[in-house]
Amino acid sequence: MGDIRPDIPAEAEEPETSLTDPPVWRVPLEPATAISNRRGLMLMSIRNMGDREPLGQEIFDEVAIDIVEGRLRSGDSLNSVDLARRFGTSRTPVREALAELERHGVVAVPPRRRPYVVHATLKQVHDVYVLRANLFSLVSELIVDNCPTDRLAELWKWQQALEDDVAANSVDDYFWHNVGFRLVEVGLSGNGELQRTLHTLGLRTLQFRHLSMSQPGQIGRSVADHRRLLTAYQERDKTAAIGMTRALIMGGYRAIQRSGLVGVDAPPVRFRPGTEPEAAKQEGGDAQ
Repeated sequence: MGDIRPDIPAEAEEPETSLTDPPVWRVPLEPATAISNRRGLMLMSIRNMGDREPLGQEIFDEVAIDIVEGRLRSGDSLNSVDLARRFGTSRTPVREALAELERHGVVAVPPRRRPYVVHATLKQVHDVYVLRANLFSLVSELIVDNCPTDRLAELWKWQQALEDDVAANSVDDYFWHNVGFRLVEVGLSGNGELQRTLHTLGLRTLQFRHLSMSQPGQIGRSVADHRRLLTAYQERDKTAAIGMTRALIMGGYRAIQRSGLVGVDAPPVRFRPGTEPEAAKQEGGDAQ
């Protein structure tokens, strides 16, 4: 697909940055490396610069991405023995990683029971989307008021990646490029406190966003609305930009609502065969 950007002054070339120098979640945002560095995108979405990294960082990252991308579903149990074996570590880093996931609200670690992926109710999803819609409306307002026109080229690069993902019908790639788009958008707002506030929404928000974009036809609608949003930024149309931002985000909620995949009440926890609570207790030591 050809270049989709309007006539905007070209960006200055950025110096090459080695991904081995800074922490993986503090490297420059670029669409070309977003998919291979989805771990970095995820961490930039949920963690502020001063946050302490958990001891079991790799375990946290891999389990979190499995939850976000839907390979681990709500109610699925997690076995700390299996995780320790999988990552070749002791149980201590596993426990710390699970505790961090619990802090983010995506895993529950009950006493003397196996941890499991937390179920969300439709009310919780709605509340998160309403909060995001309001916060990103402020992002849009600040961009229209303060962002230099030439800086919008950064968002058009991500829009190009989104267009390519829709053409390839790649939901996962579209999702991660959308995460990058939003991170750059927040950065262009110029408000560090707003950025830190959005980080606190955490993994649950990423989980909900991936679920929304996985619904039939959703990424096609989303990419068209992103183009309209960028046009509003380009034209300095604050009313249109805020309206499109709200429509984009609440459209994501409606996609989840229509899917019927998230109920009003939390269902019982699912256990994989042989991992029901009594079996977990008898293993002795898998209690967290």
